[in-house]
Amino acid sequence: MSVTMLGEDAVSIPTGITGTDETDNIRVTLKALAEVKKIKEQNNIGDDFGLRVGVKGGGCSGMSYTLGFDGAAKEHDRVLEADGVKIYIDSKSMFYLMGMTLDFSDGLMGRGFTFNNPNATKTCGCGSSFGV
Repeated sequence: MSVTMLGEDAVSIPTGITGTDETDNIRVTLKALAEVKKIKEQNNIGDDFGLRVGVKGGGCSGMSYTLGFDGAAKEHDRVLEADGVKIYIDSKSMFYLMGMTLDFSDGLMGRGFTFNNPNATKTCGCGSSFGV
């Protein structure tokens, strides 16, 4: 699996799942990768920790995104890597996250990670909940 640069602002990471193509790749902006590295450094989180990206039931639209750091991959995780950042996604969440873009925004309207998910058929106003 090789990471591909998308212009100058994002990378595209293959999921490693048989039968998928580049439209199913996970995209992460360079801004999001830089923020993950910054958070790890500011909080003394070791290089062996990866970013866990997931989905759980709940939220006003039915499902919510989850983000956090994990010291190791779990048994059914897909382990992706870009620019030295490991990304762990469990197999159930991967179904909902294929094709999504993880970004980071620090504009006037707020600061935080954002998900652009083509699988979402409805989203809530806060942007952290979606439905399929």
